[in-house]
Amino acid sequence: MIEHAAPGEKFTDTVGVLTSWDKGVLLITRKGGESVRIAESTLVAGKVVPAAPARRRGPAASYEELARVAARAWRPVESERLGDWELRAASGFTRRANSVLPLGDPGVPLDEALDAVRRWYGERGLPAYVQTATGAEGTQELLCAELEARGWVREVTAEMWVGPLAPVADVAEPSGVVLSREADEAWLARYQRKGMSEVALRVLEGGPSVWFATVPGSEGAAAPAAIGRCVVDGRWAGFAAVEVDPDLRRQGLGTAVMAALARRALDEGASAAWLQVEAENEGARALYAGMGFAAHHAYHHYREPDDRDSGR
Repeated sequence: MIEHAAPGEKFTDTVGVLTSWDKGVLLITRKGGESVRIAESTLVAGKVVPAAPARRRGPAASYEELARVAARAWRPVESERLGDWELRAASGFTRRANSVLPLGDPGVPLDEALDAVRRWYGERGLPAYVQTATGAEGTQELLCAELEARGWVREVTAEMWVGPLAPVADVAEPSGVVLSREADEAWLARYQRKGMSEVALRVLEGGPSVWFATVPGSEGAAAPAAIGRCVVDGRWAGFAAVEVDPDLRRQGLGTAVMAALARRALDEGASAAWLQVEAENEGARALYAGMGFAAHHAYHHYREPDDRDSGR
């Protein structure tokens, strides 16, 4: 924690990771990923804030474990290693499947690594993205600061939430939910993504043990009432694509979908759950908190700088 104040102003506390201290300016990266620059001349005091105590409920997990589990649940069509970094591509279907996962050292200096990343994605006609994370032990506040210093632009921030699996299975009676190993045409009709392709289907159906849930709509409906997806991977069950017909929301269909998927995951030996939710989606966050989920860390996608802006 840094306490600072300019002459004549009130004291202000800034809590985060000290990612650099150069030329009289401190760079602090907050839990949410945003960077704050503080003039050394305004610094009054600083102290180390101890790590937050472990949550009494929910599974213990490192950032790296969760990042690898999430990556296996949303597999790209093509990938290549750059040291400990993984370059991932899937013809542009979602940033998660078309971004670098930097879990470690790329094996070369950072500028050289980023040049290689831009070439690799450029050869595929894709913008270069780097997925980073903040707010948990072992995450990448320093890399966020280095990317921002080089003109990379953070476009999206979301959060990884975790929780025990059993309460999810008990949250609702999953009557009327149909489970399948494949995303059929009806499921895809409810999945609200433009430009669905064979590549997108390969990403959706990829993973260690993938299940799709469907609540059929009324007779003659163009799409199901609700859908969801779950990937079982060892002790983890990852939930995604839980979508409900806007006219049928607040009727428990989303919770029924998750309960059905959770029960199947429990049958396969899973005990912990994870999901990803955007920071501004207050409705979803309230729903998941009620199921026993809590935020573990934030993750961000940084897009390569425009050459015209970066002066390259």
